[in-house]
Amino acid sequence: AAPPPSGSGEPAPPPPPLQYSLLLQHLVGDKRQPRAWDPAALGGIPCPPKSEEQKMVERVMESCPFKAALACVGGFVLGGAFGIFTAGIDTNVGFDPKDPYRTPTAKEVLKDMGQRGISYAKNFAIVGAMFSCTECVVESYRGKSDWKNSVISGCITGGAIGFRAGLKAGVIGCGGFAAFSAAVDYYLR
Repeated sequence: AAPPPSGSGEPAPPPPPLQYSLLLQHLVGDKRQPRAWDPAALGGIPCPPKSEEQKMVERVMESCPFKAALACVGGFVLGGAFGIFTAGIDTNVGFDPKDPYRTPTAKEVLKDMGQRGISYAKNFAIVGAMFSCTECVVESYRGKSDWKNSVISGCITGGAIGFRAGLKAGVIGCGGFAAFSAAVDYYLR
């Protein structure tokens, strides 16, 4: 029911808004007050502000050269371990084609394992550095961090590696490495 009109001839005041409308104005409307997020209020551990040295270290660790160097070292270690492992299970390590009945010595087997480990380590280090560097450059250029960065950088890396054997190998390398990068990125995210 509407309130009775006043005798002074003034129009009646508008009806008060519903409580739901007031609540929405305070939650998502123009009366919403932004709150400073305080982890201590939620039961977290309060963090002091970062010093300039901490900010500098974070900037260095987020830089493309640091990421590429880290991927290079990690690729070297992983490739070396993989090379030694594959040489350890290969039955032809230390095999001499001139004398197929001679049993290789431990020294010859260890030498072949070391050579294969170093070869794999160098290859993995180069691929790791190339991929990490191109991914960082693509991410910096696009301004986004999503799965497309790894696919684009995988295509660039695979194409560059395969291009040494020709255009067709470069295209196959681009597609293969991009698909592998997409699968790894999908699995890890």
